[in-house]
Amino acid sequence: MNFPRLFLLGTLLISGLAHAERIKDIASIQGVRVNQLVGYGLVVGLDGTGDQTTQTPFTTQSIVAMLAQMGINMPPGVNMQLKNVAAVLVTSELPPFSQAGQTIDITVSSIGNAKSLRGGTLVMTPLKGADNQIYAMAQGSMVVSGAGASANGSQVQINHLSVGRIPSGATVERSVTSALGESGTINLELRQSDFTTASRVVDAVNTRFGKDTARAINGRVIQVRTPVGESDRVTFLGAIESLDVSPAQAMAKVIINARTGSVVMNRSVTLDNSAVSHGNLSVVISSEPIISQPAPFSKGETVVTAQSQIEIRQQPGEIMLLKNSAALADVVKALNSIGATPQDLLAILQALKASGALRAELEVI
Repeated sequence: MNFPRLFLLGTLLISGLAHAERIKDIASIQGVRVNQLVGYGLVVGLDGTGDQTTQTPFTTQSIVAMLAQMGINMPPGVNMQLKNVAAVLVTSELPPFSQAGQTIDITVSSIGNAKSLRGGTLVMTPLKGADNQIYAMAQGSMVVSGAGASANGSQVQINHLSVGRIPSGATVERSVTSALGESGTINLELRQSDFTTASRVVDAVNTRFGKDTARAINGRVIQVRTPVGESDRVTFLGAIESLDVSPAQAMAKVIINARTGSVVMNRSVTLDNSAVSHGNLSVVISSEPIISQPAPFSKGETVVTAQSQIEIRQQPGEIMLLKNSAALADVVKALNSIGATPQDLLAILQALKASGALRAELEVI
C-alpha cells in the first residue's frame, strides 16, 4: 500500500525521543537582532541585457542624476538608448554588534526588465535602515549563478538571471548601539512560547549560577540578572547559552495546506475510538454515434445522431474502526489502511476534529 508521501515526515518525528538542547538553540537574547537594510542603485557593464529604457524611464532618470553628480550635464530632450544598465534594489542584513569598517554580504535584484545581470558591476549604493539613515555602502562585481543564451527565436536558461549576490559587497558605516545588560538584567525570549520550557530554563540557570539569578516573567520571557563588568557579562551570557535544557513536548497540532494537499502532524497527535467510512464515487459518460443511411435513389439525407449512456459507479465504502491510539505511528497506519490519499485526509481529519475524536489543534494554512 502506498503511504502519502508527506505523512512519512510525521512518522520520523516519533523516533526522536526528548533530548536536551542548548539554551541558545531554543531562545534568543532580547535586543540582539539583525536589522534589514535596503537601497536603490544601478548595475552597469551588462552585455546588452540591461533595461529597455523606453519602458523603464526611472533607469534613465537615475543615469542622468548620477552623471550630474559627477559634473556631466546632459542636454535636455536627449533620448538615451541604454542597453548595458539596469536599475536594481540592494538588500542586506546588518548583524548585531556590527562596527564601522566591517563588510556584509548583499543581494542585488533587478526591478526593471533587464534580461540578465550577469557580468554587471554595482555602482556605489547607500543602504538605509527603517529610520532612513545610511548604515552601509555597497559596491562591487556580482556573482550570478544562472546562465542563458538565445538565437533565432530559441532561448535556453539555467537558474535565475535577474538576481545576483556580492559577498562582502557592503562596508558598514554606522553601528547600531545595543544596551545589553547595562541595567543589570537581560531578557531571554523563547522561540516557542511554553510555560514548562520557561520553567525548566529558570531551573537550569538557577542551578548553575545560584538561586534568584533567573525568573520567568511569562511563558516566553525570562529575566536574568547579569554581572556589572562588560567582560564578565559576556562570559556569563556565553555560559548561559551553553546550558542544556529539555524542552517540553509540543502541543498536539495538525497542519493542513489546502492548496497543495500537504498534511503534517507532530508526535503528540492522538485519536479516540472512532469509525471512518471511505469510498469513491465516479460518473462515467460515454457517447456512441448512430448513422441513419437512407435507401438508394431516395431523396432522404444521411443523419448522424449520438446515443449517450450515463453510468454512476460507486466503489464499496469500507467502515474502518480507528482504535484509541497514543502514538503518531498508529494514527498514520490507521488512516492509510483505508486507502486515504492526502486530499482525502483533508476531509477525514476535519471530520475527526469536528467529532471530537482527533486530540489535536487543526490549523489550515
